[in-house]
Amino acid sequence: MSSLLGRLGGWCARHGRLVLALWVLAAGLLTSLTMIFGSPVSNDVAIPGTDAQRAHELMREGFGPGYDAGGTVQLVLYTEEGTLLSKEREKAVGDALARIRQIPHVVEAETPYRMGGMSSNQRIGMISVKLAGQDGAKQGETAHELVTAAAPAAKAGIEVVAATSGSPADKEIKTGVSEIIGVAVALLVLLFAFGTLVAALIPIFTALISIGVGLGVIGLLGHLVDVPKSASIMATMIGLGVGIDYALFLLSRHRRLLADGVPVRESVRRTVASSGGAVLFAGGTVVIALSALMLAGFPLLRTLGWITGISVVCAVLTSITLVPALLGLLGHRVNALRLPLVGRVASRRGDGPATGWAALGAWVAKRPWRVLTATVVALAALAAPAAALKLGALDQGYSDQGTAERRAYELVSVGFGPGANGPLIVVAELDRAIADTKPADPLVRELTQRLRDASGVAHVSPHKVNENGRSVLVQVIPEYAPSDSRALDVVSQVRAIRIPGVRVHVGGEVAGLADAGDRIMGRTPLVVAVVVLLSALLLLLAFRAPLVAIKAAVMNLVSLGTAFGALAVVFSMGLGSRLVGMDPPFSPDGTFVKTLFFSVPIDNYVPLMLFAVLFGLSMDYEVFLLTAVRQAYTRTGDNRAAVAEGLGSTGRVITSAALIMVAVFTAFVAYPDPLVKVFGVGLAVAIAVDATIIRGFLVPATMVLLGRLNWWIPRWLDRVLPNISIEGHEDEPAEVAPDRDLTTAGRH
Repeated sequence: MSSLLGRLGGWCARHGRLVLALWVLAAGLLTSLTMIFGSPVSNDVAIPGTDAQRAHELMREGFGPGYDAGGTVQLVLYTEEGTLLSKEREKAVGDALARIRQIPHVVEAETPYRMGGMSSNQRIGMISVKLAGQDGAKQGETAHELVTAAAPAAKAGIEVVAATSGSPADKEIKTGVSEIIGVAVALLVLLFAFGTLVAALIPIFTALISIGVGLGVIGLLGHLVDVPKSASIMATMIGLGVGIDYALFLLSRHRRLLADGVPVRESVRRTVASSGGAVLFAGGTVVIALSALMLAGFPLLRTLGWITGISVVCAVLTSITLVPALLGLLGHRVNALRLPLVGRVASRRGDGPATGWAALGAWVAKRPWRVLTATVVALAALAAPAAALKLGALDQGYSDQGTAERRAYELVSVGFGPGANGPLIVVAELDRAIADTKPADPLVRELTQRLRDASGVAHVSPHKVNENGRSVLVQVIPEYAPSDSRALDVVSQVRAIRIPGVRVHVGGEVAGLADAGDRIMGRTPLVVAVVVLLSALLLLLAFRAPLVAIKAAVMNLVSLGTAFGALAVVFSMGLGSRLVGMDPPFSPDGTFVKTLFFSVPIDNYVPLMLFAVLFGLSMDYEVFLLTAVRQAYTRTGDNRAAVAEGLGSTGRVITSAALIMVAVFTAFVAYPDPLVKVFGVGLAVAIAVDATIIRGFLVPATMVLLGRLNWWIPRWLDRVLPNISIEGHEDEPAEVAPDRDLTTAGRH
């Protein structure tokens, strides 16, 4: 594989202008197409085979407008002085209703002056707008139109906000400031790492082209499949980090070869043959981890996984084609515009700037047991808080203060109770057809009474009979907010209702999240096993060393533990919730939690998504470190010296790469969306721990203790495995043959 990559790199170096033009054209064309045709997004939360999905399917059949795909939008009205019953305000609301009913797709707009449409203090009301033929993905745009149409009410001093269902993660996220901050910090790190402005700009330019292509592809895919609204931000976060990192690894290798006197195009060929292979395998592990999310049984998570993987594929492709093209075009000018005192290049045979890391490797090699013990204790302490990780629904009560979503949530909580923000949609299938009569059929009366008697139920709305008489719909308002774990208990109690001839199904936001959590928890062991096994297999193919592959998988799980520990401290324990920009939760009495620390629930699917992303990203540094150690070992045959040399030659590069990723992920913590904050904190902490404690101490210590067993492989396995090693040795002296079995290893 190394020779194939070498030929590709050499070709790109010779045809640099063509490769550069093709990539710039692709990025520009795809970006233009998304601007012309748009980038449709939609959080499809359907979970086939669940009770909530069955309820939603029944709800869309025969219950009329507002219950089908068109949906319903609630407009919340609030007057600070007086009540909504004053003649002036009542007339203004009537005028607003008249204008609202003229908007396309609006089939019904219920006045707030109806039973249950106004709060007890008569200062908060709700207009229920039912839509038909409306694309669910455009409900946000429709809500804005409805608020604009309600201008007569606003002129009368009535505040009008749209209450939409879902969580903060459902809102479309606009990119901008955080990406600029991440790129700026990355440029500073690269300037210190390389010492030249030209070299520092190459990874930045490559990553931006990669992101442009990736986001363009993702945007156009929105016309064919349901692309989650958070897909673009996840693709940008990960694509920016890995895109810069992969180019950084290649550029570092190329400059080292140039310092050794290797001609430019030969240096590019060798760089892509060796480091390009490491990039290919590192990117492969990330894609494998993300692709495994297809087994989670949650369509939203499955789509988010493979859509995000597109950005990683683009980063790999630009690294092994665009980077060598730029290096070929620039030649020795890659070291132009040098900064004083920083970025001195070390030759392959010298220590140079890597002396400190080589010294650390030698220090660890002399006392591996003590280093291993201390490192394990430190990592265990960092991971211990993960046991307190609090999973749950993240409702609009955790949106930014001042946003329409947060304001609507607060008004509904005060006027109608916290449970009104997440009503349960109860749909009962009947064994026999009934008529919509008064008094209601005995089956309906019994169902309604059982719902009222359920613990935690605040209100049961009047029932609605399906047009064929075979199902009944009832809206149930719990006493608890959607993010309150007790709301899940209400779902369980309602689903436990048993009436002869009646099959009860529960839908709605809370029920859907409960089913999603159950499905994800049930599939998590399978996803974890597939990710770990496939990643270990990929490493086995890369290095032909079973113990190294197993150890790498274990190390990645350790870094994941520290990430979850950090999330538990910041969000579940609430010790850093304010520091990351979260606003305190709102109480139904109209006050905010007056405390510096407050707990924030983490959506059930986030840990599994984080696992996939972090496992893949952590494997990147493992691949680059092991590649360097393996090359040193095949050259010298001395395992202890190879570990020190491998750490010394990659330490500065891996540290620079990690600083860039940490900077990028930390910059995204500034986003107002809580989901992005969670990912930013988890990714930043895990990468920081992985590149320092794990790669600097734990990995070298274990490799020293294992000795030649690191590279042992049974003879039968050596014969079976295809020879696709990622290491290129065109520039290396003759190899020392690796050990083939345990008996042979013991004789060395």
